[in-house]
Amino acid sequence: MFSTFANAWRVPDLRKRMLFTLFIIIVCRIGSNLFVPFLKPEVISNMISEGSILNFLDQMTGGALGKGTLFAMSITPYINASIIMQLMTTALPPLERLSKEGDEGRKIINKITRFVALGIALFQASAFYIGLRGAGAVRYMGKDFSGYLSGAAIVLCFVAGASLIVWLGDRIMDSGLGNGVSIILFSGIVSRLPHDISRLVKQVQVGGPSQYIYVPIVILIFCAMITLVVLIQNSERRLPVMYAKRTVGRKQYGGQSSNIPIKVAMSGIMPIIFAMSVMSMPSTIMYFFGINGSGTTFGDKVVKLFYTTSLFYGAIYFVLIIAFNYFYVAMQYNPVEIANNLQANQGSIPGYRPGKPTADLIYNSLSKITLIGAIFLAFIAIFPIAFQKATGVSGLSLGGTTMLILVNVVLETLRQMESQMVMRHHKGFLDS
Repeated sequence: MFSTFANAWRVPDLRKRMLFTLFIIIVCRIGSNLFVPFLKPEVISNMISEGSILNFLDQMTGGALGKGTLFAMSITPYINASIIMQLMTTALPPLERLSKEGDEGRKIINKITRFVALGIALFQASAFYIGLRGAGAVRYMGKDFSGYLSGAAIVLCFVAGASLIVWLGDRIMDSGLGNGVSIILFSGIVSRLPHDISRLVKQVQVGGPSQYIYVPIVILIFCAMITLVVLIQNSERRLPVMYAKRTVGRKQYGGQSSNIPIKVAMSGIMPIIFAMSVMSMPSTIMYFFGINGSGTTFGDKVVKLFYTTSLFYGAIYFVLIIAFNYFYVAMQYNPVEIANNLQANQGSIPGYRPGKPTADLIYNSLSKITLIGAIFLAFIAIFPIAFQKATGVSGLSLGGTTMLILVNVVLETLRQMESQMVMRHHKGFLDS
């Protein structure tokens, strides 16, 4: 990993891209410390209880939500909008046709996604404001500022921050390295790690000598999980493909052998992000009605069910990750289309006839590999919840999820760097 970064740094164009990406990350961290007017950060930080939806959002925003800053909403509205648009693309024929029209169609879908994200940002910001107002966080100089004008200013600041951070992510895609949204999410999580580690250390110190044994156990478990994540991410099954020989004039073409790679975790972190967004929706809706889980009403009990520390959350989270993994793979890979393309190019899988038998083989292989990858993702995501319930060590309910995001973003960025370096150092036929 470090050698890849070092080699990329020596290439002038890649060095500019790396510095530009770093600049955007710094801008995001500055925006995460620009306070929104009429809010008391102390009250907001007291609202964020372990396992609540606010704690989840605070983790994803790098602590921006807990301080009531400009980027408090971060990229969560855009992620939710992307999920909705991917679902609608498979359900609505006009959007499905747009998705198959190449770059122009994708540009139109991206524009629609941004408008949907704007609407979701307005809803989430309004719900958050209602929750802040109910907790008495909308105050300035000791006075209550929960009027219409101050409320509109707070909501608009949150929405503007969410829109700006998506624009910054697009700039990374254009002039930087890596996926813009993933890089911003990565930087927010990394910025929270020192705080989370110090909180865990303090908890162990308060627990006394009996808690010390969990420190090396936690370190070993997370090292093993990182190793397993890297291993699974790089694992794949390869279906052999043979191409028939054909004669054109006096020359003979074809006869090569290739393969169809099927990765175990081909959907990456998308199922986890999808599942997290869906699990956050009930609490967000409850916050819109001023219910934050601090009371004893039926609504508060529902909110507590969706705390990231509850077994109910873990069970639903597990099922959703598996379901979204299958959904994402089904959207990205069409076995019938792959089989038809092989047949059109006079390719075949040894031992299977072209057409339906080949499509059935690809479908069965995808189903088995997808199941393994889905169970792996779900296990890594909910393991910290089970570990917390068994040991009582809190603060780890998002550990598996954040670790998966961090490792996947690093691997994805490294692959992009390597491909960029190969492209720049590859000799073309004009140089030979």
